[in-house]
Amino acid sequence: MTAPETESLHIRPAAPHPPVWRAQAPVVAAVALGGGVGAAVRYAASLWWPAHMGGFPWTIFWVNVAGCAVIGVFMVVITEVRAAHRLVRPFFGTGVLGGFTTFSTYAVDIQKLADGGHLRTGLAYLAATPLAALTAVWLAAWSTRRALKWRQS
Repeated sequence: MTAPETESLHIRPAAPHPPVWRAQAPVVAAVALGGGVGAAVRYAASLWWPAHMGGFPWTIFWVNVAGCAVIGVFMVVITEVRAAHRLVRPFFGTGVLGGFTTFSTYAVDIQKLADGGHLRTGLAYLAATPLAALTAVWLAAWSTRRALKWRQS
């Protein structure tokens, strides 16, 4: 059996696509700009409310909880209420809130507490942060949906 000739199949060449980097460059820029903003706000919070050596890292705890609550509200609004520009989610959701919340600092704080002999505080922080953060996302999303439903009726 021989392969059919291309001319007899009437195959058209695919239309040229712009390089992937051109399509992704605005998204990467939005995430980078938002990440810078979020990280700067988190850093300002740590300067305003510094953690005490060996104490519970309240600043990062509340930064993570607040950031998770905001993402709960934000995702409901942009997915269920109003369509947003394609760069809003990368800028704010991934960039700003990703730079603001910091689970890497959370991990380092746990290690510092454990290494410094404050194992119980480290374990409490280890358990409390994800529990509070997930609860904050859920409650914020639920409350937002409920408020929007109440507002519409």
